[in-house]
Amino acid sequence: MSPTPVALAELIAALGGDLLGEPDIRIARIAPLDEAGADAISFLANPRYQAQLGTTAAACVIVAPSLAEVAAARGAAIVTPDPYLYFARLTQWWAARVRPRAVAGVHASAIVSHDAKLGQGVEIGPLAVVEAGAVIGDHARIGAHCVIERDAVVGDQTRLAPRVVLGHGCRIGRRGIVHSGVVIGADGFGFAPSKNGYVKIEQLGAVAIGDDVEIGANTCIDRGALSDTVIEDGVKLDNQIQIAHNVHIGRNTAMAGCAAVAGSTRIGANCTIGGAANIVGHLTIVDGVHISAATTVTRSISAPGVYSGPYPFEENSSWQKNAATLRQLSTLRERVRDLEKK
Repeated sequence: MSPTPVALAELIAALGGDLLGEPDIRIARIAPLDEAGADAISFLANPRYQAQLGTTAAACVIVAPSLAEVAAARGAAIVTPDPYLYFARLTQWWAARVRPRAVAGVHASAIVSHDAKLGQGVEIGPLAVVEAGAVIGDHARIGAHCVIERDAVVGDQTRLAPRVVLGHGCRIGRRGIVHSGVVIGADGFGFAPSKNGYVKIEQLGAVAIGDDVEIGANTCIDRGALSDTVIEDGVKLDNQIQIAHNVHIGRNTAMAGCAAVAGSTRIGANCTIGGAANIVGHLTIVDGVHISAATTVTRSISAPGVYSGPYPFEENSSWQKNAATLRQLSTLRERVRDLEKK
């Protein structure tokens, strides 16, 4: 069912911005510039797409002040310092209008321990399991087939999509979003070698996740060996990411799909990790580091900046020699140039 169209005046009242054009123009959907029709609102954040401003059929376009005059010449416009941020807030406002609202209560097929504590307005979906000692905060949503193991904690307004597992003693803060297939609190990969094979090291820690964290589908966050694995406030993890035991990720760091972080590595705040990047264990990465996609990080990073560099796989002894030589190529080039000049 399509949402009821909304007047631009209502958008401005909810989200702010300067409206150029008629406030009673009605919007029924949000669309890209090149797909928008007369019932849509769109946005221009990247100057690369400025040419589309003259051809879009959108009823209204969200633009920066520098493009206000051009946008107004073609129709209605909302002017704001950061169009992309405005667009993000618009999608949240729109979703709140069109998505089904939570229905408080426990589904008849769910299994909830008498020793679990449920806050106000909690929704527990079909076939979900909430074990003894678990705490579910106010207005949290636990999707179908989720398992909340004993003594685990789900914060206020956090939403777990269907088939999420929150292991025993693990906790996630307020306003979190956890997508389907996520496993929080599986055992970390710890084994002691012996002459008869590997001996399991029991993982005695948990996972501690802060507020406003989003975790993509099929991502796994392992519990700590002795102390906890820690994900601080505001972290955003994409799909199919592996976070090993005792990793610590700082506030507002974002990681793209298929990245992997080995055990006991500490990543600072406000970092970005590109898709399929790999970070080996027991490293420290400071705040403000940006790692490109498919980069393999094999040493600690002590200065903010952008780091890149996958390296071809080969036999280790050969790789070590070639890597050492590669680091000297720039110096070698300068020496050759000096010799040529002579």
